[in-house]
Amino acid sequence: MGTPVINPSQVQALQSFFGERLRTEELMRDYSVIKVGGPADFLVTVTSADDLESAVRFLWDEKMPFILLGSGSNVLISDAGIREVVLINEAKKVEFIDQPGQAPLLWAESGASFGGLSRRTGAKGWSGLEWASGIPGTVGGAVVNNAGAFGADTAENLLLAEILHPIEDRIQRAEWSVDQFGYDYRTSVIKAGLKPAVVLSATFELERSTPQEVKGKISDIATKRQSSQPGGPSLGSMFKNPPDDYSGRLIEKAGLKGARIGDVEISQQHANFFINHGDATAQDVAGMLALVRDKVNEKFAIELEPEIQFIGDWNKES
Repeated sequence: MGTPVINPSQVQALQSFFGERLRTEELMRDYSVIKVGGPADFLVTVTSADDLESAVRFLWDEKMPFILLGSGSNVLISDAGIREVVLINEAKKVEFIDQPGQAPLLWAESGASFGGLSRRTGAKGWSGLEWASGIPGTVGGAVVNNAGAFGADTAENLLLAEILHPIEDRIQRAEWSVDQFGYDYRTSVIKAGLKPAVVLSATFELERSTPQEVKGKISDIATKRQSSQPGGPSLGSMFKNPPDDYSGRLIEKAGLKGARIGDVEISQQHANFFINHGDATAQDVAGMLALVRDKVNEKFAIELEPEIQFIGDWNKES
């Protein structure tokens, strides 16, 4: 285990503030879609946007580092675990705002399932999020990462998001318009670390259609996913697509389909997906990422950029 980053006086403050909600030595593989990751020194689950705000304000005030996780997708958690405080976001309240003569709006707290909301809005005949129907992440993760699929992304339908961010000597709750996120392909100013902020909730502007039409689009997308993307524990796309090309094509052409390190295999169905066959470690996944980058760069002189984020104690692997 790595060196603690929470000192004894801070531990007392955590115990006092969170009480019985504070868990210790919680295995993070249970919170990861690819099922890898060591223990978190401290973990707390939040269940509403207000609860999330209260926890984050406390941690910022006490100058304690923390990591906010939703579904555990798009992140690779170290085998050595996490020394920062982990907040598991289960703030899932949702409102469907049907305004006569206006575009329908979806408001959701940041821990709500984005894929689930796609299907629920589809059942109402509201169009715009069909592409997200198979995405395993949360609303907050989608907003921070500008999640996307099948030629669409979060920025296209996001109207605004309620965020919490530190400004000089205070912590402010504010609304950001979509423009304030500085969106680019699979990134934002929050993900890039340019502006520290936590997403509390988001509002999406959709279009009126019919349940039959929207469900049909969702069904078509599901068929495409099933035919092109593998099942099993995985983080989804491992690398961003380079300009005018596809990472999966490059990895396949580099002869890496089916390559295996430990229990991690590059999918035979889609080379930009890594599958955990049961007992993979984060180190196995990281090793495969490095192998792919080296081989693709060697063959095509293209430096692939990971789409996932590394979190936890990567300096001292267990």
